[in-house]
Amino acid sequence: MKDWENNLDLLIRARTPLILIRSSEELRVEELLEQSAKRMKPRRLVVWDYINGIKGAINSPGLGASQPMAVLQWLQKINSDNPTTLLLKDFHRFCEDPGIARMLKNLSIDLRKTSHNIVLCSGNWLPPNDFDEALTILDLPLPNQFQLKELLTNISNASGNNLDQEVLEELTRACSGLSESRVRLVAARALAQRGTMGKDDLKEVLEEKRQNIARSEVLEYCETKATQSDIGGLDALKNWLSQRYMAFSEEAKRFGLPLPRGVLLLGPQGTGKSLTAKAIADSWSMPLLRLDVGRLFAGLVGASEARTRETIQRAEAMAPCILWIDEIDKAFGGDSRSDGGTSQRVLANILTWMAEKTSAVFVVATANAIDRLPPELLRKGRFDEIFMLDLPSREERFSILALHINQRRPHTEIPLETIVDRTGGFSGAELEQIVIEGMHLAFAEKRELQENDLILASSQLVPLSRTAKEQLESLKEWSSTGRARPASINLGRNFQRN
Repeated sequence: MKDWENNLDLLIRARTPLILIRSSEELRVEELLEQSAKRMKPRRLVVWDYINGIKGAINSPGLGASQPMAVLQWLQKINSDNPTTLLLKDFHRFCEDPGIARMLKNLSIDLRKTSHNIVLCSGNWLPPNDFDEALTILDLPLPNQFQLKELLTNISNASGNNLDQEVLEELTRACSGLSESRVRLVAARALAQRGTMGKDDLKEVLEEKRQNIARSEVLEYCETKATQSDIGGLDALKNWLSQRYMAFSEEAKRFGLPLPRGVLLLGPQGTGKSLTAKAIADSWSMPLLRLDVGRLFAGLVGASEARTRETIQRAEAMAPCILWIDEIDKAFGGDSRSDGGTSQRVLANILTWMAEKTSAVFVVATANAIDRLPPELLRKGRFDEIFMLDLPSREERFSILALHINQRRPHTEIPLETIVDRTGGFSGAELEQIVIEGMHLAFAEKRELQENDLILASSQLVPLSRTAKEQLESLKEWSSTGRARPASINLGRNFQRN
């Protein structure tokens, strides 16, 4: 945050005429500008809004109420001996007015000869192209760990309570990703209910995070109870994930290990890619954020890129977390000419972030078809590893069938050798469906599940390996060249699959 404040001070000292601070936290922006003004005395901060007019100028209180042009004219007439930072709230709503737009452009030139600056504050405004040369944009990040800890300490002390250090650390980590105003709201509820803050507030913080993500049109906060024990096979992938989880520790940081970037899971439908993403979040005790790439593409020019930046900021603020991009091949596998290149620009933003990010956001992307994936997505440095989730081997089919039977009929013992032999080429999802269909057959006859039910169910199901044979063979051929690691140990040892 110190770097951000230094950057703000530099822009003001350099007589940058028009600054857009992209943030919805008006009070926080005002406080930061007030602190900046104090660091650069005798500079003053003057605040304007449509209802109250000017605040902070001794001789002009209330000036410009309901008159946005009047406040600009006021600043234009002020002598340079009285350096002023003018914060205009909600002013972007008036920028479509031709007179206001022209006045701002004039000021973008005139103010360079003075010591005054205009600061606009908005969280979702997309400035027209006419302002490209006039506006300097500054993104305000959400509070970092140090700021959150300081904020929680101050709130606790003001209420007459001292937070235990362990509780303070837990609350600080939990509040990561929330705005300052939201943290204050959670603290106010805690003080109103119990008169103090403590571990009981962790659930409130979690709910506030869900609400925060719910306000995003692009990210979805996914609750999951899936564990790695719910996944049959994929032992090589599980071992790799266990090693990567260790790299998030402080010990790994001291050892010199960088934070893990993410993993790309390739494979036919039903092989456990989505289930693996959910299991990672549960076993690593991290929130799972699902990115709906389709919603990134907004109608207005530039809106998609703005949504992408906002989404990345929200994900980084939630760190450590899992960012799940499901079926990324469908999102970026189309013809970019049909959307004016928007998909390519969005992809470029995401790829740049993935290559340069230093936050603890672990990206899990899944894809069904390799031929639709952009080559730049597969370049080394985007993901830590690419894994191929093939159709399960004989041993894995046995494990998957036993897993689903034990989950649904834990006291039923069924010989599985015959059904395993008859399900070569079946995916994990198809094996699960065989168990469910077999249970329907048994339940209809009011008896326990039997081997014959599973055999009959398997004979009625046509697996994807037959209906999409060419696509699966192409995927296997691509991964066999060493471009992807096998997710199953058996596949890595070239065991015969049937």
